[in-house]
Order: sequence, then structure tokens, then C-alpha cells
Amino acid sequence: MAAGGEARTNKSGRKPAQPAGKPAWAIARDRAKREGPTTVWLFGLHAVRAALENPARRRHRLILTPNAVDRLGPAVAAAGVTPEIADPRRFSAPLDPGSVHQGAALEADPLEWPSLSELCAPRANAPDANSPRIVLLDRVSDPHNVGAVLRSAEVFGARAVIATARHAAPETGSLAKAASGALERQPYLRVRNLATAMETLTQMGYRLTGLDGAAPTGLAEMLAAAPDQPTGLVLGAEGAGLRELTRARCTGLARIGTAAGFASLNVSNAAAIALYAAQEALAQSSGGPNLRDHSTS
Repeated sequence: MAAGGEARTNKSGRKPAQPAGKPAWAIARDRAKREGPTTVWLFGLHAVRAALENPARRRHRLILTPNAVDRLGPAVAAAGVTPEIADPRRFSAPLDPGSVHQGAALEADPLEWPSLSELCAPRANAPDANSPRIVLLDRVSDPHNVGAVLRSAEVFGARAVIATARHAAPETGSLAKAASGALERQPYLRVRNLATAMETLTQMGYRLTGLDGAAPTGLAEMLAAAPDQPTGLVLGAEGAGLRELTRARCTGLARIGTAAGFASLNVSNAAAIALYAAQEALAQSSGGPNLRDHSTS
């Protein structure tokens, strides 16, 4: 509807034709692109279970197949949500047809996280008080990559993953499924201006290391220079890399060594390696044990 409640018309005075038979998921996708997401449809057993177990998640509709009811029963009961039971052959949630929903979908509000200063300020009573770690993503728009970064950030104890409000992956069902539940626990904060956020973090005492395959300094060497200082690991989009202003706001640039000169890493793999390296540098500087084994399930 146009302003004042009048329907839009074309020059002929007729209403513009609407796409015939456009599916609900496509309508929701287009609306989110124009107006921003109002609610998000989460799907997949891990993502839905984690959202049901998250008291901060405001839920609206839960759609499950009978098999998913059996697998999610305790989480559904604990959340006090009454699911809509769907035929697996006619799953009624407005999802992209390519979504691997596993018979579970939940409509919910996007999560709200504290401010940058609240999330990232060093805190004496925090588990990472000696050296909080964060990940900053410069225009990483693939939700599968961001979801995988969130999963690694949770495993390695990062305080937050920070991205831009525009030109970055928003909170979607695809992102949540790739995160395998980590989205509900690992802060994913999107800021208006990444360079400004980096300035704030520098003022808070963070050492910001940008990953660049052409950097002269290796990542382990860079991290070993100040292992007990608050650390931000800055990664750019694949292909484009870090923007010039982002590079300028970094304390230094470092590379992940590879066995072959032409080799490159997916951004989510690079984030996992960098987080592991930061954890190992801190452990070695303090004389403590290395990381315990983590499950890959």
C-alpha cells in the first residue's frame, strides 16, 4: 500500500501485476530484503532445540513432524510450546524448498544482544578475564560461513562475533542451522560501522590482528607478541579480503602459513585456526596446558 492507504498503480491506472503463485518463503525473503527481518524461521533439529532451550528467544510458531516431536519432546515440554503437527510430505513452514529442515521449524524474533562495550569490555570475574577474544568479520555475507564461525567461536571461548549491519549475513534459518545451536549462545553483534567499532575496541585495550595471506608476519608470531592482551581477529570476505579502512584500523596483519604457495582457506576455516592459535598462544605464555580435545560432532 502507498502512503495514505491507497494502492499503488502504474501509468495506465491499473495495479501492477503480482507474480503468479509466488511461494510464501519467497514473499518473506523479499520483504526481509526491503524492510529488514521482523521474525526469523529457524529450522533443523539442532537449531530448533537450542532456540527452545534459550529463555531469551521469543517464540511464535513451532511446526514439527511426528518424528521431530519424538526427538524434540523434552525441549518442547520444557519450553511450554504447543507445536503444530505437520505431514512430512506437506511441511507447512514458509521455508526455501532447499532447506534441510529435518521436520522442525520455529518462527521467532531475532535475538537481541548487549552493546559492543558491554559485550567486549574486559571483566575481572569472566572466564576469559586475562585475554578476551573476539572475531570481527568484514562483509562476510555467506550465512553458512558465518554460522560456522559462530560455532568455532563458541568452541574456543570467544566473547563475540562482530559483523556489519549491512553487507553481512543477517540472522536467518540457514545461518542458525550452520551454527548448529551456537547462535543461541554465542553473541553475534552487527554494528553500523566496523571501523568505528574497531576504534572503540582499540581504546578498550584490544590488539586487532587482521588476517592477510600476503602479510610478512606469521599468525603465531603475531599472537605470541602479546598473548595476554585482549585480542580481536579480523577476517574479510573470500576474494575481496579486508577493505582498506579495515586494514588501517588493525594493529597488525598476519598470515596463516600454508604448505603450498597458491593455497587459500575458507573464511570459517581461517577463523577456527586463528581462534585455536590465539588460545594456544595464551596457554603457552602462562605455562598452562594446551586445549583439551574437543568433539567434532
